[in-house]
Amino acid sequence: MLTTWKSTSTTTTNNTFTGTTLSSWTRQQKLAMIAGFVILGILLGLSACSKQSPKPALVSISGPAQTASASTVTTPTVTTTASTTPAAPKKVHKKRPTTVTYRDANSGVSFVYPRKFELVTGDKAQPEFANMGAASMNFVQPGGVTVATVALPAASYPGTDFTSAFFNVNVNRSLSEQECSHFAFVDTRNADGEPVDAEKVKVGSKEMEMTSDFSASAIKQAEAQYYHSYENGACYEFVLGLATAGYGTADGVEPVDRAAVFAKLEKILASVKIQPVEQERVAEKRVTDGEPAK
Repeated sequence: MLTTWKSTSTTTTNNTFTGTTLSSWTRQQKLAMIAGFVILGILLGLSACSKQSPKPALVSISGPAQTASASTVTTPTVTTTASTTPAAPKKVHKKRPTTVTYRDANSGVSFVYPRKFELVTGDKAQPEFANMGAASMNFVQPGGVTVATVALPAASYPGTDFTSAFFNVNVNRSLSEQECSHFAFVDTRNADGEPVDAEKVKVGSKEMEMTSDFSASAIKQAEAQYYHSYENGACYEFVLGLATAGYGTADGVEPVDRAAVFAKLEKILASVKIQPVEQERVAEKRVTDGEPAK
C-alpha cells in the first residue's frame, strides 16, 4: 500500500516538476529567440549599409595616380606674363619739303624755289647786285612794280668770286603786247659794241622775249638776263642776276661757275605759272599803286 502511494506521489511530483520546467524554458527560449532575431536584424542592417557605402580603403589605394591626374586636369593653369610698360610712341619728324611754292593773288604769278633761298616781297623786293647797286627794270615805259625776289645764300659758292644771285619778278600793266616784246636796254657785249636784238626763247611751256645786260669794274662784275611775257593784259618781267667780285685780286679765289648759277635761276623761271586775274582785283591794285583805273 505504501509503495503504491509513493509511486503515485512521485509521479505526480515528477509530472508537476516537468510541466513547471517546460513552461519556464519556453519563456526563456522565446526571449532568447527574440533577442537573437533583434541582433540578427541589426547585423543584417549594418551589413547592408556597409555594402551600399563607398569603400574608402580601395579608393585610397588606387588614388595616387588618379589624384595626380585629377589635380592636373582640374587645377587651372596660371600663366605669368611679365608686365611690360608700353613703349612711348616715337616722334615722327616729318621732313619739310626742300622747295616752297610762292603765289601772288594780285599778279597771278606763282613759282617754286628752294627753301634755303631767301624770299622778299613788296617794297623791299628790289634786287641788288651786292655792292654794285640795285638791278634796273627793263621796260620801255615806266609803271613797273616789283612783285618778289628770291636770293641765293651768300655762302652758296665758298672759295669763289660769287657775291650774290637772284630771281626777280616785275609787272607793268601800262604796256601793250607789242611794247612788252621790247626792252629799254639790250645786250651790248658784241665786238662792235652794237646792241643785240632780243630773241624769242622757250622757257618751260612759255615763249618769252629775252635779252641780257653786263656791266663791270676793275674787280666787280654784274650780269642780268631779262625775260618778258605778256599775259592778263600786263607785261611780266623776270630777271636772273649774278654778281661777282675778287677774282684775280686775292689768292685762293676762283671764278664761280656762271653757267651753274644761272642753271639754278632758270629752274625757278621754268616753274613760273601765271593764272588769270580778276579785273576787279587788277583795278584795285592800280589804284593802290597810284595808277588811274581803266
